Amino acid sequence: MERYFSTDMPGVHFVRNVLLFSLAALIPVLFLYVLLTPGFGSALLRGGPALGRFLRQVATNGLPVVFVINYMSFFLFAVAQQRTGRHRDPRMFVWVDIGVRVFLFLALHALIYVLSADWFGSFGGSRKTALSVVAPTLARSAFFENISGVYLYATMVSALPLYITTI
Repeated sequence: MERYFSTDMPGVHFVRNVLLFSLAALIPVLFLYVLLTPGFGSALLRGGPALGRFLRQVATNGLPVVFVINYMSFFLFAVAQQRTGRHRDPRMFVWVDIGVRVFLFLALHALIYVLSADWFGSFGGSRKTALSVVAPTLARSAFFENISGVYLYATMVSALPLYITTI
């Protein structure tokens, strides 16, 4: 993993690797969600507005959330791999990752929901409604009951390199 996520590599390569990893983590979980949700796959196969809205949701909500959280986690992994003169408790990276991961997941969803209300008329075009559904939606995501669950689980795999090397 150090080969793909290092603070010594050019930034554009780091970003490319995070994007490729994010897509590789997102796509299988997304397919699983579609397969497990009754009628969802057939609705998407018919195309039309359902497919368009689904793809827009993944492109404007899912991929940005997964990418940003994965970027943060892989950056922490890269920093944790550095052997500098300062001695750091490796467990500190895990605690930082957990805290920032939770914050980003909540904050990015809130921001994207508000922007979706403005740009696409989602949530009846109401920012207030958009913000009011963030907490209940994300609470259900842990149980894979909505598409935000796809994003949650797609971000979890990026924590493994950091957690394995620091614990």
